[in-house]
Amino acid sequence: MDNEGGWLGLTGKTCVITGAAGGIGAAICRGLADLGAKVVAIDRDEEGVVRTAEMVRQSGGESLPITCDISDPGAVSAAAQTVSSAFGACDVLVNNAGILRPGALEELPLAEWNALFAVNLSGYLICAQAFGRMMLSGSGGSIVHVASTAASHPQGLSGAYSATKAGVAMLSRQLAFEWGPRGVRSNIVSPGMIRTPLSESFYKAPGVAEKRAAAAPLRRVGLPEDVANAAIFLASPRAAYVTGAEIVVDGGFAQTLQSYIPRPGYDS
Repeated sequence: MDNEGGWLGLTGKTCVITGAAGGIGAAICRGLADLGAKVVAIDRDEEGVVRTAEMVRQSGGESLPITCDISDPGAVSAAAQTVSSAFGACDVLVNNAGILRPGALEELPLAEWNALFAVNLSGYLICAQAFGRMMLSGSGGSIVHVASTAASHPQGLSGAYSATKAGVAMLSRQLAFEWGPRGVRSNIVSPGMIRTPLSESFYKAPGVAEKRAAAAPLRRVGLPEDVANAAIFLASPRAAYVTGAEIVVDGGFAQTLQSYIPRPGYDS
């Protein structure tokens, strides 16, 4: 490809990011704005999403904040109409909004399970439908879904969350299969240990940050920008022949499983 629209070809593109009030979502908004994209920041946290949009504007970018609960189809449809009126058709959707409600599966109330699925999985489909229709009726586009390494690796008290993220992974692959012939790509970014407002409470315990950093081959905890960089690449025309794929952003942690098997004489 040529260099029109910058190296990543995102200048002037309309990019919609959900869960944009902070953490990974805000980092993606900032990164896209730096590339000249028109950024639509969506979140149910009105104060937070306005703050993200103002951050984008202060850096010279174009931004539109929209307060929206992505589990509400009517609200998402209205948001899509607002985007179309303000910036034109959506070129990129980053499905990032998510909630975490810990609990053991044997005791987890069904209402909690349903609440997680309503946002973390159904919300992704609702947004993909509302904004994807613009792509399908136009010249195509790119959808990036933020999943998690929890989609593939179970962990205590996170069964419902892990199940939603596993669903996100299959949703992305299914969209890639169904919409690829019509020019729409769908890919996944799966963060591992990333320090965000959602996980910040874990780091308040003494020694947790150091222990987490030591568990990753790269010997550090990830930052929202690490995930943003991968998501932006997948969103861009530079990834034009990439669909149905997953980029794991975990500092190599998922590759350490074999190290937990005792091997006398080999262990260092």
